[in-house]
Amino acid sequence: MSDSFLGIDIGGTASRWVLVGQDGSVLARGAAGGATGHTFNPVEREKLANVIGSIRAAAQVTPRAITIGATGLGPRAYDDVREIMAAAFGTPGAAMITMDDMELAYRAVFAPGTGHLIAAGTGSVGLHLLADGNTIRVGGRGLLIDDGGSGTWIALRALDLIYRRIDDTGGPAEAAILARILFDTMGGDTWDDTRAFVYGGDRGRIGQLAQQVAAAAVAGDPLALQILSDAGVELARLGSALVKRTRSLPIGYVGGIVRLHPVIKTSLLAALQGEDVSFPETDAALHAAGMARTHHLTTD
Repeated sequence: MSDSFLGIDIGGTASRWVLVGQDGSVLARGAAGGATGHTFNPVEREKLANVIGSIRAAAQVTPRAITIGATGLGPRAYDDVREIMAAAFGTPGAAMITMDDMELAYRAVFAPGTGHLIAAGTGSVGLHLLADGNTIRVGGRGLLIDDGGSGTWIALRALDLIYRRIDDTGGPAEAAILARILFDTMGGDTWDDTRAFVYGGDRGRIGQLAQQVAAAAVAGDPLALQILSDAGVELARLGSALVKRTRSLPIGYVGGIVRLHPVIKTSLLAALQGEDVSFPETDAALHAAGMARTHHLTTD
């Protein structure tokens, strides 16, 4: 067993890992594909196992302790994830800390009880972690219900509004730039092409279309720009909801969506006028590795 400690941050689109030594210095770091903690779904369980396996192959060590944060990971799946990790790394389950990626991100930005954190990536969710360890969550209900302001929300909202225009006029009308960029990315402009891309893929693949919506906005498409502005309002709603549920505290926004296009931040800040809003840079995987190291040092 190596004198090292591993932190893993599993996202729906991509994952990151950091290995630190006894003194906390970084020994190695890397990236892997995306996955979820939805191990109740056999396909998602296999996907997670494959991502963990690729991280093990890259790290090439058996760490003394591991912390993993994974999107969609709930308490019912903790034991299952520990089993997958133990099979891959050989690290005993008792030396692992498991949580969802949102709690991991919160702990990387705020001490419990000191702020509100909203993550906007493939999905969107807000969290306030209380000093007693309990949590207040808002949003984060997946693309089939909401995930307002997220990458999947932006992509599906764009497709919905384009097809409404096609229904009404036979073409994309003023959203021609947006339609062209999205259809080119999906491999064609027929409904069969769209259907195969959306219903034959996963949320990470769909969420990546948000980048094309941003490209269309830069190219001057008015519908794309409005969708991105609306995404900022949706993300602001999550921050406002946490303030209403608790009290006014600093609100941090993390994730790739807040950096996707300037209009998202502009509309978000306008909707949260008077609140202390920031956009911190985080290294959740490094924080996870530090948590694993601390856990080992305090329990050894």
